[in-house]
Amino acid sequence: MKPLMPMFVAVLAMTATAAQARDAAQDRAEILRVEAVLCRAFEQGDAKTLREALDPTFTLTDSRGAVTDLAQNLAEVEKRDPLYSEFRNHGQDVRLYGDAAIVTGITTVKGSSGGDAFAADFQFTDTWVYRDGGWKLAASHASRLQKKE
Repeated sequence: MKPLMPMFVAVLAMTATAAQARDAAQDRAEILRVEAVLCRAFEQGDAKTLREALDPTFTLTDSRGAVTDLAQNLAEVEKRDPLYSEFRNHGQDVRLYGDAAIVTGITTVKGSSGGDAFAADFQFTDTWVYRDGGWKLAASHASRLQKKE
């Protein structure tokens, strides 16, 4: 009976790994879905949704190079400054690396801050991690794009 034990353990391990495997197409779709949810949350000032979808270690590097953490981003959203009339991602590309993913694309924003109107496009890179049964945004970097003339 002993010689069968290592084979049984190997088969059990392969079965467990296969059961934990996720479908890449579903992961891509889920990440893009959550990206859209996050855009709506920023647009609507929905800090609760952001709290649920952002990783506790979340950092944002903005177009000026400033790095902010989750608490700072939530405070800005709760304060509603900036106030967004549009916040949407487009042209996204998702690359999966097991329990991590990188999304690149363009974010278009319009709104006001301190009473001044703004409109801009940003090239972004988002880093996602799969934790506790779901995808969480762990880091984001945005670079302002020059206006096309």
